Amino acid sequence: MSDKPMHFETACVHAGRQVDPVTGAVAPPIHLSTTFQRSPDYGADPYNYVRGNNPNRAQLEACLAALEGGAAAFAFASGSAAATAVFQSMKPGDHVVCTRDAYHGILRILREIMAPWQLKVSLVDASDLDAVRGELTPATRLVWVESPTNPVLKITDLAAVADIAHRAGAIAVCDNTFATPALQNPLAFGMDLVMHSATKYLGGHGDVMGGGLVARETGPLADRLRILQGNGGAVPSPFDCWLVLRGTATLSVRMRAHCESALVLARRLEAHPAVECVFHPGLASHPQHALAARQMRAFGGMLSFCVRGGADAALRVASRVKLFTRATSLGGVESLIEHRASVEGPESPTPKNLLRISTGLEHPDDLWADLEQALA
Repeated sequence: MSDKPMHFETACVHAGRQVDPVTGAVAPPIHLSTTFQRSPDYGADPYNYVRGNNPNRAQLEACLAALEGGAAAFAFASGSAAATAVFQSMKPGDHVVCTRDAYHGILRILREIMAPWQLKVSLVDASDLDAVRGELTPATRLVWVESPTNPVLKITDLAAVADIAHRAGAIAVCDNTFATPALQNPLAFGMDLVMHSATKYLGGHGDVMGGGLVARETGPLADRLRILQGNGGAVPSPFDCWLVLRGTATLSVRMRAHCESALVLARRLEAHPAVECVFHPGLASHPQHALAARQMRAFGGMLSFCVRGGADAALRVASRVKLFTRATSLGGVESLIEHRASVEGPESPTPKNLLRISTGLEHPDDLWADLEQALA
């Protein structure tokens, strides 16, 4: 292979992978051993104990770093575990500015785990740059954003937020789960860390839980995250790493189909009389459509819409679907629909008439026929 940088599609297939030197196997073998023989002098062996490292995890981390254009990657047992490690890299008394409409699990980690640990948190609309600046304090060490957000798909100006954070002496982190590295590379816009729930599009088949972090550069932050990963112990199993790595091989082609179908559904929903509004950055009506077009290569497979008639009407629509599955999660091959406020609980800020869709790989006309009959 030449030294010329690989296209993204090629990296999805080849990054982190090599033919097994022992057997010639093309598919990576799964190394289930929990311990590894040490060299006679107990020197710097690449593997010694599974919590510290494993060949399958090393392959996955090399792949994630390549796909996001980072210097180092860290695989975790879940996206929540990855996010928790980032917050634990801070010190008690440090201040975090977090987007208000982040994934509700992130807000629960900050509220229920990190606040008692004395991490100070301010929530803000990260799409409003003046609001972000207004929340900074001398103790701010981290700015956490999500773009597009879950579930109303707001877009954050990643380069601007990274600059704001750096001027304040803070690091900038982006949850890139909705976009994936196929559509957006936050590190290229100055973000210091990218977080993924690998359970979603990276795994891509609804059969593995995982998470990951990718750092733009090596140094103290990356070293701290490696310590938290190994000593904290929230690491993925070798088989889980193998499954996520298998999923990344088809990420590029899957995302192309997810994006095309989601835009078809968003446009048709926007024109339906039973629909109050649609949230999808690919729509010209989206208030940040131009920003999304500048920093994303396509607009993603997620969309949300509000049903006229309130929560009861939305729940009725969700109850009538036949092809969509009423389930929590996203990014798999099958299309899912979810009444997000019910999932998030009584304190959810999500509109009660909102339904979130993860567009799968079915034909969009079949998906639309299902939505149309449910909305009738």
